[in-house]
Amino acid sequence: MKNSTFGPRGAATDAQSGIERFPLDTVCEAAKILTGASDPIGAMPSVLNVLSSFMGLRMGALALLDDKGQTGRDGKPVNPFVIAATTHGSVFAPPEIRALPVKATRQVFRTGIALVSRNAREELGDAAIPPGAPHDRLALIAVPIREQVHSPYVIGVLGAWRDLDEGGVRFLEEDQRVLTMVASILEQSVKFRRMVARDRERLMEEARAALHAASDKADDAAQMPPEPIKGIIGDSPAIKAVTAQIHKVAQTNTPVLLRGESGTGKELFAKAVHALSDRRDQPFVKVNCAALSQTLLESELFGHEKGSFTGAVAQKKGRFELADKGTLFLDEIGEIGPEFQAKLLRILQEGEYERVGGSKTLKVDVRLVTATNKDLEAAVARGDFRADLYFRICVVPIVLPPLRERLEDVPKLAQTFLDRFNRQNGMEKRLTPRAMAQLARCQFPGNVRELENCISRVAALSSDTEIDSAELACSQGTCLSAELWRMQSGDHSPIGGLAAIRTPLPVIDSAAGQRPPAPACAAPDGFTDVPPAPFSPAPPPPAGEAPGDERARLVDAMERAGWVQAKAARLLGLTPRQIGYALKKHGIEVRRF
Repeated sequence: MKNSTFGPRGAATDAQSGIERFPLDTVCEAAKILTGASDPIGAMPSVLNVLSSFMGLRMGALALLDDKGQTGRDGKPVNPFVIAATTHGSVFAPPEIRALPVKATRQVFRTGIALVSRNAREELGDAAIPPGAPHDRLALIAVPIREQVHSPYVIGVLGAWRDLDEGGVRFLEEDQRVLTMVASILEQSVKFRRMVARDRERLMEEARAALHAASDKADDAAQMPPEPIKGIIGDSPAIKAVTAQIHKVAQTNTPVLLRGESGTGKELFAKAVHALSDRRDQPFVKVNCAALSQTLLESELFGHEKGSFTGAVAQKKGRFELADKGTLFLDEIGEIGPEFQAKLLRILQEGEYERVGGSKTLKVDVRLVTATNKDLEAAVARGDFRADLYFRICVVPIVLPPLRERLEDVPKLAQTFLDRFNRQNGMEKRLTPRAMAQLARCQFPGNVRELENCISRVAALSSDTEIDSAELACSQGTCLSAELWRMQSGDHSPIGGLAAIRTPLPVIDSAAGQRPPAPACAAPDGFTDVPPAPFSPAPPPPAGEAPGDERARLVDAMERAGWVQAKAARLLGLTPRQIGYALKKHGIEVRRF
């Protein structure tokens, strides 16, 4: 560019005015904002401010076609548009706010050709100058935003103003190039979001139609509550609601996504979907996506040809091929990587694929059931999980309740697991009413799987035929469930599930004083089912307790715990982190032995 040099970071510096511009940084920042936004139009005010800060393009605005349409005074159609965004935010205001000249904007909409006015007042008239402009010596740059590349259909206009008092005429050519590149990025972002929205709407419509058809079929058959599903134990309202959903969706071919924490029985419910469907006589094939590397997962699902890689000594059919006409269950679907997500999307959309190392296209007819304990919505927002794949698998999401939300089912489950243990080991163990009552108070972060392990452990270690509450792990201080609850947070979940995001967690009542600790996995006194309060600098003392008494109580707990902060926290009903804050507050030095 004439009369300019390139300085640090690729900035273009004008030799006459000394003004620095950052065209490359501008395009990079605009790309990051638009590609990372769920709503590209809503992100445009940030892009317009980047243009102002990095390039000196003031009072930028975005105009979009108005879907409602309108006609002129003579009855002929015009190019209706609204001002969707300015540097001040998303406005969706009529053209009369004059963020962009109305006639010039309509010309760009009509012709699809960029417009550069070197002196807006002389060429476009006094009305072209936007309100609030510092003066009328301004140049206008307006570029079209197309529906897609090389399309004659213009859906928007991106415009900005250049101050002529800053020698702005020399920058107009570069300004047009930068605005055109930003408009191209916006085109791709809008196109992708529209494709995803259309795909999602179509899939949701298919799901609604499938569920409606299934409901009609169920109503015609009988007005009876759904029958219990074999292998699923419980009479609670939560489990009955899930059972009813399974009965409805099983009669269709709609993809199902099972959501739930670890140990809630996702595989069992997936088998129920298959067993209640018209495909019950066909194969049910399951794959744990978290147990295989991405390369091995591709070979496992799609199969491979002989010699396609080292060790491929024979042709192998993939799980999709083995599940043809039946049901394929993909567990831990949230663990697959981005590269494999694209390959999986094709077979879900088209129903066809090639084996690894093969060229022949194969077609399959598979009912897909997936499961995850991860927050897929957050993964989509972070860019870790493809939005189009998410909409493809999450057509009918079914949330499986954790065990703590159906504690009335615990006695029946516990008895079932104990009966199974007795049959397998030739024993006749039984639980006392006190033991059963204590189990019914437990929170079970590991859900049904943890309950089964708890029953097997106490039955194996019990020396008598009767198992009393004193023999349970929580009564002996050997259950780690309480520690798992304390470690649970919104950012980290050692339990492994949706609990940290969607479910209020039990917390310890800090006013518990010096009461003995409650059973580790039970919640009779010390637990309350409310979200944990933010950490305070120190644990609050009981009402009326002086700071000196609080310090003495803290020292006493530390001494009884052998100066182990985690043990002292359990004695006081606090978290180790709160204990650490309290020690710092009172200036108590931790003794080392």
